[in-house]
Amino acid sequence: MAKSTHPIVGRTFLPTLTDAPAAISTRRKLRGLRLDDVFDIVGALASSWSLTWLLFGWLTGMQSSVAFVVVNFVLFLVAYGVITSLKNRREEIKDRIIAVLLASAGTILISALLFVVIYTLGRGQLALGHLNFFTQSMEQAGPLDPLTVGGIIHAVVGTLIQITIALAITIPLGITTAVFLNEVGGKFAKFVRTIADAMTALPSIVAGLFVLSAFIRTGIVPRSGFAASLAITVMMLPIVIRASDVVLRLVANNLREASLALGASKWRTVWHIVLPTARSGLVTAVILGTARGIGETSPVLLTSGISAVMNFNPFAGPMISLPLQVFDFVKSPEPTMIARGFGTAATLLVLVLILFVLARTFGGKAPGNLSKSAQRAVHRQSLADEARIEAAMASSGSVSSPRSSATTNSTASKSSAAPTKRNQKK
Repeated sequence: MAKSTHPIVGRTFLPTLTDAPAAISTRRKLRGLRLDDVFDIVGALASSWSLTWLLFGWLTGMQSSVAFVVVNFVLFLVAYGVITSLKNRREEIKDRIIAVLLASAGTILISALLFVVIYTLGRGQLALGHLNFFTQSMEQAGPLDPLTVGGIIHAVVGTLIQITIALAITIPLGITTAVFLNEVGGKFAKFVRTIADAMTALPSIVAGLFVLSAFIRTGIVPRSGFAASLAITVMMLPIVIRASDVVLRLVANNLREASLALGASKWRTVWHIVLPTARSGLVTAVILGTARGIGETSPVLLTSGISAVMNFNPFAGPMISLPLQVFDFVKSPEPTMIARGFGTAATLLVLVLILFVLARTFGGKAPGNLSKSAQRAVHRQSLADEARIEAAMASSGSVSSPRSSATTNSTASKSSAAPTKRNQKK
């Protein structure tokens, strides 16, 4: 029996490079299409297109393009299933058809999104090409004035002010409620979760009517940007609560147990362990809530009103937003006003994109992935801890620093490991 040449360390051994296999097999591709799959898809497309053209052109005489696409897709699925059944088993046939359905759903979604963006930019390019569209308000412009007069700066300012106030109310309330649902629980938590689920489907007009009847009609708050922010908050709050609740549920209980085992209190564990771990998910929850609130029109129409002048005070006077400005523009029959409406919609798309990118940049990093500024802060804190430990050791009469002690310990470990190597050689 050959003697093992592995260095023994307790009951384990350290493998050497000679133990590696001589040849490593190539990595299998779990995704992608084979040449046979491409032929199957092309054949199914050709057969479905031919059958659909025969049905619409010769047999029925229908002229609907939507019906042509739907029938073509259904016949493609049938033809693809028949072709794949000639050489595959039932499980693989189901897998291929489901893969086609998922790919088709993704394609339809991306196509619809691109169509909305391209169509909006195309219709609004006449207004977007003028600088005054972003620097002036509609105070001195009328429906018959050209695009060289008037702009939407007042709507941009109103949108930013309203969404800022709404986020200032929604973020602490939403995340605190989600923490209560996960970390406290109880019968009342079930009731709150049920109400939050029901409010996610709340129509926006109901939120506007609630603020109108509860705050404006009673004289608590006048028609203003702040009242519009309250209505937007009603729309955003349930979205942030439910999304944050789902994210906090995904935090492993082992992290909580480890923090509690080290002597941390429950709320210190939530603040330093749970919330930082779920930070990227919480940012996503805020983004979803912002997307719901920033595009609302009816709550702003009922609670703030339409205005053509600049208003920086959210507590007095009407304050229009970009969605409401789009509604005000496109209801006019004038081509210039319709062009302004599409330009305003394109501006809203760009503004939402900028807000989402900023949110992802500053708060969407995964746990442990620190930014450069955070890394510098951690380094400064480490240097401060080292100086504090050195000062404590110096005051106690010891002259060795943590670095010198670490060097001494590493030297001692090397000297203690040397006899072990000699014994192994013997």
